[in-house]
Amino acid sequence: MLSKFRILVIGLACLIGFLGCKKPTEEIIPLPPKDYMRQLPPGEKALVKLTDPSQWPDFHEGYHRRVGLEEAVMNNLVYLSKPSSKQFWPYLDVSHARAVASSEAFLQVLQSARSPEHLDSMIKERFDIYMSRGCDDMGSVLFTGYYRPIFDARLKPDGEFRYPLYRRPADLERDPVTGKYGRKGGGPYLTRGEIDRGALQGKAEPICYLRDRFEAYIVTVQGSGRFRLADGSFYDIGYHGDNGHEYSSPGQSLVERCMIRPEELSLQSLIAFFKQHPEELDNAIGLNRRYVFFTERSGGPFGSLNVPVTPFRSIATDKDVYPRASVAYMITQVPARTPTGISNHNYAGFAMDQDTGGAIRTPGRCDFFLGTGPEVGELAGRTLSDGKLYYIFVKEGTSGSVASPYQDPITAPRMDMDNDGF
Repeated sequence: MLSKFRILVIGLACLIGFLGCKKPTEEIIPLPPKDYMRQLPPGEKALVKLTDPSQWPDFHEGYHRRVGLEEAVMNNLVYLSKPSSKQFWPYLDVSHARAVASSEAFLQVLQSARSPEHLDSMIKERFDIYMSRGCDDMGSVLFTGYYRPIFDARLKPDGEFRYPLYRRPADLERDPVTGKYGRKGGGPYLTRGEIDRGALQGKAEPICYLRDRFEAYIVTVQGSGRFRLADGSFYDIGYHGDNGHEYSSPGQSLVERCMIRPEELSLQSLIAFFKQHPEELDNAIGLNRRYVFFTERSGGPFGSLNVPVTPFRSIATDKDVYPRASVAYMITQVPARTPTGISNHNYAGFAMDQDTGGAIRTPGRCDFFLGTGPEVGELAGRTLSDGKLYYIFVKEGTSGSVASPYQDPITAPRMDMDNDGF
């Protein structure tokens, strides 16, 4: 996947630990508490159709953020052209054929819209609009960010590069019914702690080695990585299975122990913290029992649908309750660089739902792919805002005039991937 290259790092930590470590002289006004991890009852879906036009969002801003959208829509159509995609439909009243027609019709809108007002009117005329229930049945969704990191690595270990990332072990298998990984023959697989203590020796081959243990941890959370080798060339790897254990957040545990203030928690602050306190690293990352395995993967990064994800145009959600390869519209805040630093700005724009998250298991969570590299990572680590999430599906009897060029694609072997978060 790119899967999961994901910075869920602050999410719940900020919300759960917000008041726990404030100084007596400081006045901190917390946000109203929201349970973003609230589960839906079994069988219920995240979306509700909005039949009252007064509840529809303003789509004007989507006109100004169209760069990369056509590419992302085409990737929807690549996925939806695969016979295996049909098993996940219908979704509510949306058939597989209607999902395909929706991406095609949206592509036509992108190509013909002459103004923000024109785009808004075409969406509202041609599409049914659905809103996420969110965590509270009022549409509250917590948006976080993820990215693909770039680190130095070596294909063989040496005195400096000695922390391995592993290929998928031979004794790991995926249950065809549940989709979860476990030990061949049954039973849970090795935990992260056991793997870090060498339990994979003789069972799995290292795919590369990193110089920093926490960097290696980050890659197993993000589920994908781009590495700079000694000769300056790049080496890309992607998700190829996991150990089947659930994700737990080391960042949250540090906030709860008052080791890091919640408002200061980010990927960069965690890197700095563990450089200053290496004695805390074993305990912190050992709390996350989940571990991801890798294979060489160029041309990505790829999401859980096995198609590339596009910066600012792809999102990750819980695929048990959200529809795959669908057109979404998000209204929230995202961090951006300004002459005075990084600050949040209002954001509204379209994105394709093309990824999933190991730590994204509710209707109240959405992860936003921001791109590749350390500068992007700094923004991803600061992405944490409440907002609204909408989906659009073309009305029955309406279709786009743009046919998908991907009727019988030749793609890499299907890999069922699952993104992770810090």
